[in-house]
Amino acid sequence: MPDENYEEEQEQAEESPKEEQQPENVLLYNALLFGQYDLSEVTVSDAGLASYINLTPVYIPHSSGRHASRNFGKMKVNIVERLTNQMMRTETYTGKKNKSLKVVEEAFAIVKKKTNKNPVQLLVLAIEHAAPREEITRLQFGGISVPKAVDVSSSRRLDIALRYICQGAVATSHGSAKPIAQCLADEIILASNGDMNSSSVSKRDEIERVAMSAR
Repeated sequence: MPDENYEEEQEQAEESPKEEQQPENVLLYNALLFGQYDLSEVTVSDAGLASYINLTPVYIPHSSGRHASRNFGKMKVNIVERLTNQMMRTETYTGKKNKSLKVVEEAFAIVKKKTNKNPVQLLVLAIEHAAPREEITRLQFGGISVPKAVDVSSSRRLDIALRYICQGAVATSHGSAKPIAQCLADEIILASNGDMNSSSVSKRDEIERVAMSAR
């Protein structure tokens, strides 16, 4: 009889396996950018850019180009990955995604050390300050080309802002002893403050000034 009871207990134990105990307060690293920065606390104050700035939590901002062939697919790409892609414009980083990611990660670490703020939040502020609201287009009247001021769409505003931030960082690094990560960090900090010493902010002012004269 004792053997039969023992066998029944063993069968019940196999049918109802013990639930695994999960430790409390587990930090989900896959929800933090580079394992350090929380994207859920980042806010976008510009209503026009809010729907185009993707802040989906991601550990490594690399989507393998899965949205490249889709209409408005860039809206589904994380904003940090789009910054990384813009850094690949120069001949030094063309086609070198991992190298560009390391530059962005180092730049964010510098921003964090200097300001003690979330670098992604400062990147969003930099984009808002560097995004032009008006630019010019060329209208043809016979053989005459006439400049005309036009409003800039939200998607294009975001593209232009990212482009000027990266171009400003690359231009500053040329002829300078500072590494590219330091230049990118400085550009993000200056642009987030709306400082005229920022290459992207000064470029935005130049575009809007030319557009104002063409109204």
